[in-house]
Amino acid sequence: MSASREDYRLTTVVVVSVLLIVSLVTSAIDFNSVEVNGLPAVVWCAIIAFAVQWLAWIPASISQTERFYDLTGGLTYLAVVAFSLWAGSQSEDPSTREWLISALVAIWAIRLSRFLFLRIHEAGKDGRFDQLKTSPVRFLVPWTLQALWVFLTLNVVVVINSQSGPAPPLGIWDGIGLMVWIMGFGIEVMADSQKTAFNAKQENEGRWIDEGLWSRSRHPNYLGEIMLWTGIAIFGVACFDGLEMVAWISPVFVYLLLTKVSGIPLLDRRSLAKWGDNPEYQNYRENTPALFPHLGPKR
Repeated sequence: MSASREDYRLTTVVVVSVLLIVSLVTSAIDFNSVEVNGLPAVVWCAIIAFAVQWLAWIPASISQTERFYDLTGGLTYLAVVAFSLWAGSQSEDPSTREWLISALVAIWAIRLSRFLFLRIHEAGKDGRFDQLKTSPVRFLVPWTLQALWVFLTLNVVVVINSQSGPAPPLGIWDGIGLMVWIMGFGIEVMADSQKTAFNAKQENEGRWIDEGLWSRSRHPNYLGEIMLWTGIAIFGVACFDGLEMVAWISPVFVYLLLTKVSGIPLLDRRSLAKWGDNPEYQNYRENTPALFPHLGPKR
């Protein structure tokens, strides 16, 4: 399908807006970053994120497929983390904190991208892309947004890894960050596993999941995602100075995107379209929080 004038307009707005956001963020957090070939390492991390995504968009748009979208996202995380570690090592050997947060991101990225890739491989497609992949111009939008997602969520890691000079010693805030990350990662993994097992049962075909963590929260996987990136952000308490604190936009961005833009709102609209007239689903929706679960007995 050929692109319309509206496709070009909207895609241009998205790309320009995203690049403006990235430019503002990098200009705020790059003052203590190691330079590589005359550019701060945080700028190179942004370039890598967008380069990988836009290169992947070319064959994906030609084939009109989203099968490798999530896998490419995971690879982009790994590439940016690896580069930031290498860049920081040009000033000082990576600290224990840098190795630790890089490993945490790598574990998360490999696990989630593999899970999402296998899910879309089994399903054959991802309905989010049905109206996008038919036009190469429109299809550029999700790849650009994924580059933004990678860069902003990794802000804390990129700043810590690429700082020039010695790193502060590990302290109580690092321990708190690690505990929050472990809890968030555990919730996300458990939620995904429970939903996969639920959907694998033939008797559950066409039903919503209301078991396990999903009986306490309608989107526990997103709760885990927000928690684990908050845990990563806490590692920056001992490291950030001045405008480097702008990197704490990471968990705020994750929360806003998942709760206000593409996560919960999109899935809730789909759920209401499927089951909005079902009294049982209405009861589930009324008595189950969208994100943060009630800690008391379930009604």
